[in-house]
Amino acid sequence: MLKTVETDPATRILGELPRRIHLVIDRHATDTPDRPALVEDGRIWTYGQLQRSVRDIADGLRALGIRPGDRMMIVSENSIALSGLLLAASRIDAWAIVVNPRLSPRELDQIRDHSGARRVFLTVGVSREAEVHASRYEAQTVAIGPLRDIAVTALNESTAPEPVEDSPRDQVAVLIYTSGTTGTPKGVMLTHENLLFSAKTTAEIRRMTPADKQYIVLPISHIVGISLLVMTLMTGATVRLVSKYDPAALAKAIAEEGVTILNGVPATYQRLLEYKTIAGLEALDPGSLRLIAVAGAPLDLDLKSRVQQELGLPLLNGYGITECSPGLSGVRIDAPRDDQAVGPLLPGIEAKIVGLDGAPKPAGEVGELHVRGRNVMRGYYRAPDLTAKAIDPDGWFNTGDLARFEGDCLFIVGRTKEMIIRSGFNVYPAEIEAVLSSHASVVQCAVVGRSVEGNEEVVAFVQLLQGTETTVADLMAHVSPQLTSYKRPSEIIVLPALPATSTGKILKHKLAESLRGQ
Repeated sequence: MLKTVETDPATRILGELPRRIHLVIDRHATDTPDRPALVEDGRIWTYGQLQRSVRDIADGLRALGIRPGDRMMIVSENSIALSGLLLAASRIDAWAIVVNPRLSPRELDQIRDHSGARRVFLTVGVSREAEVHASRYEAQTVAIGPLRDIAVTALNESTAPEPVEDSPRDQVAVLIYTSGTTGTPKGVMLTHENLLFSAKTTAEIRRMTPADKQYIVLPISHIVGISLLVMTLMTGATVRLVSKYDPAALAKAIAEEGVTILNGVPATYQRLLEYKTIAGLEALDPGSLRLIAVAGAPLDLDLKSRVQQELGLPLLNGYGITECSPGLSGVRIDAPRDDQAVGPLLPGIEAKIVGLDGAPKPAGEVGELHVRGRNVMRGYYRAPDLTAKAIDPDGWFNTGDLARFEGDCLFIVGRTKEMIIRSGFNVYPAEIEAVLSSHASVVQCAVVGRSVEGNEEVVAFVQLLQGTETTVADLMAHVSPQLTSYKRPSEIIVLPALPATSTGKILKHKLAESLRGQ
């Protein structure tokens, strides 16, 4: 079964895109230089200021030895500083690696070492966590153009730049790390064309205009946050940057700041409704909201219904993955749905449903989802074998997700991989299992996901050495420093033995089934 939309939308869209992501601001800087581009608490950069600042930051990066083709790692929460560094990297053809400062030291070091980052930039003025990492790296605080309180590590003299490609289809803009099913980091190479194409298609189906103000609390260290930033600047609208999610602050911003578009994961909306109850509010003020969207995790229909009733707008579900920059499908604003559909394909995307044997599945049947389009990644960095497994010679990318179509509408029904999606972040059991197994008292362990309202939890099952006095609290203390918060188990369950086959393979489905009655 093969699905496409429009005759050849890719040709039209590609003809409207600039060569690099930083160029999306140029027309607006000329036509509307005084319009707010980036807004954070207590600070605004207009389009004119943003264009000048990106130029000055780029000059500062060159002075710090960042060359075209270098990888530069940016450890930051959402902020104007992060946005400026990301766009300036584009201006000098460096690869930006945006990293969540809430990652553990082990996780940051893995990304730094695998990428061969020339320098690490940490926004110590924005994030306490970034400040802690900066101290560990003995980074020096400097000014880079208009940016202050940026800590910078020593120059990595041993790393070599990657070749610079003139074509936006080939030149990498960002390198986004996912842990992968093996528990080791995989660097997803997304080109300028990947990002621009995905942003443009999503902006089109959302009918974005310069009058919009998009609230970005989803982290720019994740592909969704990067795409939201690019699409908003592309349309000349205003980006409202938020470093950490606070439902009270969100409710206030919606009511008072003219926010028109809100994107979140199910947990974003779940906590917003909980805040309303805790605060004793009769209702949330929807302000100027015209579109609310959700992605990144299975959507509970009861939550969807309650959000829609509260805000008076349809909650539009969508689907995407990091390797596809990320957008693949989305429920349209003029055709809302009451089910769990993730909508028709975005313009320029092809999809096919195949069996595990590779044969096409008939319409309506469940199979593995393969997609093709100009949004599909260039590949995994320094991993040609993994790239070849994921993308076939004809450009089809295997998402690893199970899906079906009803007419033109896509439904995601499961995952062929074991990935857990917690608060919109991808969590891979193998990584958590590796950390747990490093404890001297752990014989074996297995990690599975447990569905909770609007989210998934991480649950670890552990078999300990006989006679050990190790407790669950000891195990939690062991994993916590090594894993960022969303990867840490919500619960660790100690069992005398884990269910296994005769060959010793742990039966994870039995462990998952044991949680369903809880």
